[in-house]
Amino acid sequence: MPKVVIVGAGSVGTTLAYTLQITGVATEIVLIDSNRELAEGQVMDMNHGLPFVPPTHIHAGEYPDCKGAEVIVITAGTHQKPGETRLDLVDRNARVCKSIMDSITPHTVEALLLVVTNPVDVMTYVMLKHSGLPPQRVIGSGTVLDSARFRYLLGRHCTIDTHNIHAYVIGEHGDSEILLWSQVRMAGTSLELFCKHCPYGCAPLDKTEITEAVRNSAYHIIEAKGFTNYGVALAVTKIVEAVIRDENSVFTVSVLLNGEYGINECCLSVPCIVNKEGVSRIIETELDDTERTDLNRSAEVLRNICRKMPG
Repeated sequence: MPKVVIVGAGSVGTTLAYTLQITGVATEIVLIDSNRELAEGQVMDMNHGLPFVPPTHIHAGEYPDCKGAEVIVITAGTHQKPGETRLDLVDRNARVCKSIMDSITPHTVEALLLVVTNPVDVMTYVMLKHSGLPPQRVIGSGTVLDSARFRYLLGRHCTIDTHNIHAYVIGEHGDSEILLWSQVRMAGTSLELFCKHCPYGCAPLDKTEITEAVRNSAYHIIEAKGFTNYGVALAVTKIVEAVIRDENSVFTVSVLLNGEYGINECCLSVPCIVNKEGVSRIIETELDDTERTDLNRSAEVLRNICRKMPG
């Protein structure tokens, strides 16, 4: 009986609960929020749709309901506002995350902790250090959505289904993230070879334009509608599914590095195998010189933020 607890009944947490309900990944979904009335209203709305989806027990709860959960997803925190970067949220969301962690640990240390609250790499590090849990059991949603954005834009340009594209974004979920152009594969073919033999006569692929579009997607969405929710909820659903179903799926989740890629004591996104244990393996994929330099720079950005935070 897979049980998922979501802390935060805002736009992301609620959309995640709805997505989990539709997919039938979890048989029990608990929504926890400091505003209990809000959580109850969201749950009531979803429960009215139960005749149309797989059987799921959805209810508002409190922290004792974390007991028995396979995955606890943290979405609570201050949202990014127009003009703000994700790193602008550090201090206020760190306090929120530490308080949440203190409320969870009396009831379970067995669940996998999946952090979505931004800045997700820093908050993953905060919750890992504050909880004392094993690093493979505290992970962030990282650049899973960024990688999906990358694949979407490549698929749109090259007229190919995104399911047949392998393309990863690594590093910070933010302005210093790195698109791994050297590792893009289109139906198993390198991007260069795929484009060389393309019969459509389309305009040359502009790597700079796509890179900026991926990095700035959230800013554009927030400017237009005030928040992001659908893409990230779908991305997190796939991570939860990989854990519950023990899939051994590869995602660019945010995880603590201790020597991988030559980086220490920093949470950031790299390709990882995800299963019921959390991260079972960190994959050290081949990077070109520029990508390796950029990854080290991204790690230093995040380490500097973590060093400045109060203990």
